[in-house]
Amino acid sequence: MNSKLDLPATDFRRPFQGWLAFDIRTGLILLALFSVSRFALVMLANVTGDYGLVSVFFVVMALTPLVLLTRSGRARIGLNWRPRLAGAGLGVLLGAGCCVVLIATAGLFFGSGDDNAFVYVAGTYAALPDQMGGTLRLIMFAVFALIGMSFSPIGEELFYRGLIHESFVARLGENRAACVDAAAFAVVHLAHFGLVWRGAGWVLLPLPALWWLCGMFATALAFTWARRASGSVLGAVAAHAAFNLMMTAWIFYGLRV
Repeated sequence: MNSKLDLPATDFRRPFQGWLAFDIRTGLILLALFSVSRFALVMLANVTGDYGLVSVFFVVMALTPLVLLTRSGRARIGLNWRPRLAGAGLGVLLGAGCCVVLIATAGLFFGSGDDNAFVYVAGTYAALPDQMGGTLRLIMFAVFALIGMSFSPIGEELFYRGLIHESFVARLGENRAACVDAAAFAVVHLAHFGLVWRGAGWVLLPLPALWWLCGMFATALAFTWARRASGSVLGAVAAHAAFNLMMTAWIFYGLRV
């Protein structure tokens, strides 16, 4: 067969053809490379309070599909710039709803201590003063919301719901591939909560970590639904951004007094 007619090969740019393809091997390589690096960077940031490198890493995640893939490859991962607005809108509601469910269950099961994921995450916002007036609170909320709605949603969704998902689809099918990328997404988020820094060292919180792992897995599946409903990975980005917006709003106006 003429290699020019080999569609899987043309999904990747010329320098990467022969090395990478939409298959399980490529998916595992990318997961190992990016997930381990990201996990380590977040754990370091939890100690230092400086998340600058984590934001840079999200930019790298967002750029990776653009660097690796041709136009046909980008279309294959769902990088469609004209998502169905109704599906994207429902995805936004679903993403925000997932966050509300997690906020409610965190409070119900773990109270207001730092076994509560949102309390712990709020504590990692080292730049925030303990007491904020209305104007300062609004400004800081806007800054953190803008960051939270851009860097991680774009980087993670192009990577997990786009590049990683498509790498497993041919062998596993859509539903199983969605479970794989959701599981990878959930495990890497244990660096944000579950394995926590408490001054003297790292501590694993078994029940909160299990709750967080399950919550992130279910939330990732919701992002996959948003991608399908909108016909674009941008629908997943919008759903993820809505989740992060709701979380930031809760941290600033629900937890902080």
